[in-house]
Amino acid sequence: MLSNSLAELDRRHLVHPVSSFRGHEARGVRLLQSARGAVVTDAEGRDLIDGFAGLWCVNAGYGHESVVEAAAAQMRQLPYATGYFDLGAEAPIRLAAELAERAPGDLDHVYFCLGGSDAVDSTIRFIRYYWHSRGKPQRDLFISVGQGYHGSASGGAGLTALPAFHEGFGLPYDWQHKISSHYIYRNPVGQDPQAIIDASLAELRAKLAEIGEDRVAAFYVEPIQGSGGVLVPPPGWIKAMRDLCAEHEVLFVADEVITGFGRTGPLFACEDEGIVPDLMTVAKGLTSGYVPMGAVFMRNHVYETIAEGAGAKAVGHGFTYSAHPVSAAVALEVLALYEGGLFENGRRMGARLMAGLAELRDHPLVGDVRGRGMLAAVELVTDKRNKTPLPAALDPANRLFDRAWEQGLIVRSFAQGILGYAPPLCCTADEIDAIVERSRKVLDLTLEDPEIRKVLRG
Repeated sequence: MLSNSLAELDRRHLVHPVSSFRGHEARGVRLLQSARGAVVTDAEGRDLIDGFAGLWCVNAGYGHESVVEAAAAQMRQLPYATGYFDLGAEAPIRLAAELAERAPGDLDHVYFCLGGSDAVDSTIRFIRYYWHSRGKPQRDLFISVGQGYHGSASGGAGLTALPAFHEGFGLPYDWQHKISSHYIYRNPVGQDPQAIIDASLAELRAKLAEIGEDRVAAFYVEPIQGSGGVLVPPPGWIKAMRDLCAEHEVLFVADEVITGFGRTGPLFACEDEGIVPDLMTVAKGLTSGYVPMGAVFMRNHVYETIAEGAGAKAVGHGFTYSAHPVSAAVALEVLALYEGGLFENGRRMGARLMAGLAELRDHPLVGDVRGRGMLAAVELVTDKRNKTPLPAALDPANRLFDRAWEQGLIVRSFAQGILGYAPPLCCTADEIDAIVERSRKVLDLTLEDPEIRKVLRG
C-alpha cells in the first residue's frame, strides 16, 4: 500500500493519542517505516536520529534480534497465561523476582499491568485498600505536584497537573490536591536549592493542615518531572519530601515510568537520593517499548497490610493482561541487555549529552538547559532577563518539532517552547554529537524566523 493511501486511511480512521483531531486531519501523518539502534527511517527513506526514544521508552534502542527471539519463543511455547485462579507462567514469575532483587529497599512485591497510566490507577486502588485494611477509610485524599504527569487514565489524569489532561474531562476530582512544582528555573523563591526545598516542605505541611493530615492517603511525585518540561528538583528535594511524608504517615509514591531503567543513570532514579518509596510505578523502559507492560512495586508493609485486610477474600483488582508472559519474556531479555553494557553506555553518553547541550546556553534563544543522564531539556525564551517564553500564538510545539524533523532529528517539543531529549541508551558518541549539532541548527533557524525576531529582546 502506498504511503499516501495509508495517510488517507489514518486521517479517516485512526484516533491519535493526545492530539488535536482537527489539527491532525490537516497536517496528516508522518509514517515511520523501520528503525535500527537510535535511528528511525520514514516512508520516504529519510533517516532521523530518535532523540526521544519513541515516547521516552525505547531505552535499549531499536532492532535487538535477541528481544524479537525472546518474544517469538514465548509466543510459540505459551502465548498467554492468565494470572487469575492462582495460575501463572514462568517468565512473569522470574521477572518479578529479578526486579524485586534490584529494587530499592524492601520493594519486594510486583504487580504487572499494561503501562504507566494503569500502573498509577492501580496504586490508587491499592492505596485505598491499604487504608481500609488499617481501619482508616477516611484517609482518601491524594496530593501530587504541579506540572507533574501521572498518566491519562481516569484516576491518574487527575493527579496529573497539566491542563490539557483536565479540560473537558471533569478533572481533577475533589479528592485530588496539588502543591507547586520545584521548577528551579521559574521558581518564585529563586533558584537557591535550600530555599526551594524549604518552600516545598512548607507548602506540603500547609496542605496537610488545610485538608487534614488524618485524611491524606498518599503523595505522588516523579523523581524528575517529565511531561511538565523535564523539571529536575534540587539535590535533596526528593528525600526531604519523602521524610516529611514518613513523619505524617502519608504513603510516598515514586512515579518512575519515565525515569526508570537507566534513563537518569542508575536502574531507578530513586537511587540517586537513596530513598525507598512505599510504592513505585514503572513502564516504558521495562520492555524498551517493544511490547506493552507496566508494574507497581510495593514495600512489604503495604503488601502485608493489604493481605491481612483481605484475609481469605480476593483483592478485587486485576487486568486480563496482567503478567503477560510475552511481555515478561521481552522484559527479561531487555534487562539482560541493559546490564550487559547499555546502562554503562547510557551513563557515558548521558554525560556527553548534558555537556553538549550546556554549550547551547550562549544561544540568544536559550534560557535554561537542565537534565540528568539521558533525560534533558532546553528551554527557549525571547527575553533571557525576564525569562519570557515563546508566544503561545506562534504554536512553538509544532514549529520546533517540524524544524527538528527537517534537520533529521526527533525530539519532544513542549507547548511552552521547550525541547525535550531522551535518547536511547545505545547511542554512539557521534549520534549524541549530531543531536546537539542539529539542535543548534534548529535554534539558529528559529532565531531567523521573522515572527520570532519581532518578539525577541536582549
